Amino acid sequence: MIKENNCNKLIEEAKNLLKQGKVQRIIGFEKGSLRFTVTPLITSDTDAAERLVINPFIVNNLSNFLTGLKGKTAIVAKGCDSRSIVSLIQDNKVKREDVVILGIPCNGIIDLAKVEKLTGIDKDKIDNISLNGDKVLVSFNGGKKEFATTEVLFDNCLACDMPTPTEYDVLIGEAIKPKPPVSQDKLNELKEKLPAERWLYWQEQFSHCIRCYACRSVCPACFCTRCFAEENKPQWLSPTPHWQDNLLFQITRSIHLAGRCTDCGECERACPVNIPLRSLTKEMYDIVDDVFDYKAGTDKEDAPLMASYESEEAEDLFL
Repeated sequence: MIKENNCNKLIEEAKNLLKQGKVQRIIGFEKGSLRFTVTPLITSDTDAAERLVINPFIVNNLSNFLTGLKGKTAIVAKGCDSRSIVSLIQDNKVKREDVVILGIPCNGIIDLAKVEKLTGIDKDKIDNISLNGDKVLVSFNGGKKEFATTEVLFDNCLACDMPTPTEYDVLIGEAIKPKPPVSQDKLNELKEKLPAERWLYWQEQFSHCIRCYACRSVCPACFCTRCFAEENKPQWLSPTPHWQDNLLFQITRSIHLAGRCTDCGECERACPVNIPLRSLTKEMYDIVDDVFDYKAGTDKEDAPLMASYESEEAEDLFL
């Protein structure tokens, strides 16, 4: 789990970078207005860098901000975040020399919704959530409950095979060895359904979609200036959120993310109606790995997946 005592090192590094003029700004996390939350902090103020935090709730993938900024920037990045940065570099959306990556080794982020479900207590009524090795202690109403970290982490964290950033300039903390992935019950249950059952499942899920595009807004790989969903010549999707068009949007988006998605889970976390969007993106992530032996954001010198060609692929296709 992320160690909070590395926060002082992060603050020191950030302040030095700003004082020495090596970067124009810092992108990191500060405490949020709600309990057990953080919010992105983008600042060029050395004093404001004192507000930077590292804790088990730094869920946002901050690489999403890089494409909208000019000048040299230091950014706090977990494992999946650093891979998103590398992917942006591969797609020429970010220049490597313009980014100072402050890497944060990460064993997982606590999902407050899981904590609330396990305890039956709203997070606003929880007194404290603390870490003790592989356990999470939750204090409320004068008592405590203990849970294994695997019970309270986000699903994508349970499947993470690169907890240490693949690309960084400064590593805040010690590198972490990958752990065997925990069984993904929700995904496996969906795969075991018959095709007709899965169709009904997604029909139900996407009937709730309000087409707010929160999933697109938080995704670092959704960097198109104009999304296909907004085209009207030709018009790919109806502007009204019918479930068929909602499903088509997500399937097409998943295909566009092939070789770019790092399974950070931001799309599902941001969805206001709790559609399990990661079930689609993770399936594409696994297909890309199985078919092309390719994981997004592992090597900035590699060509993007869809820009790479090998003659053997063509032979397999036409034989």
